[in-house]
Amino acid sequence: MMKSGLRTLVTLAATLLLFAIVTSPLHASMVGTGELLASEQAHVDRATLMQTLSREDIREQMERMGVSPEAAQERVSRMTDAEVAELNQRLAELPAGAGVVETVLIIFLILVLLDALGVTDIFSFIRPVR
Repeated sequence: MMKSGLRTLVTLAATLLLFAIVTSPLHASMVGTGELLASEQAHVDRATLMQTLSREDIREQMERMGVSPEAAQERVSRMTDAEVAELNQRLAELPAGAGVVETVLIIFLILVLLDALGVTDIFSFIRPVR
């Protein structure tokens, strides 16, 4: 008798809780072509930068500087879409065949900037701005 009364009480409480749950309204809107293109371009830019970082000559330069390729790829994944686009633009402006040193320098500068902002802690000689 006690079990059936408890079961009824639990069922009643569960039913009341279901009615008490407030659902938030959903908002739907049209997605413009420009927004879709910008989103797709961001994915392409990030993939291009990751492909550049996976080149053997770039990997060797980063390892000479004490940066593992995995750490560099992780940092690129944390960059904003605008930063990735700017870096890809700089890389595209470099002259053909002479881009290895400049690419490594740009990557080094990005790592220094991330260290200065306190996002990473790679270089011990850089104190983050807080």
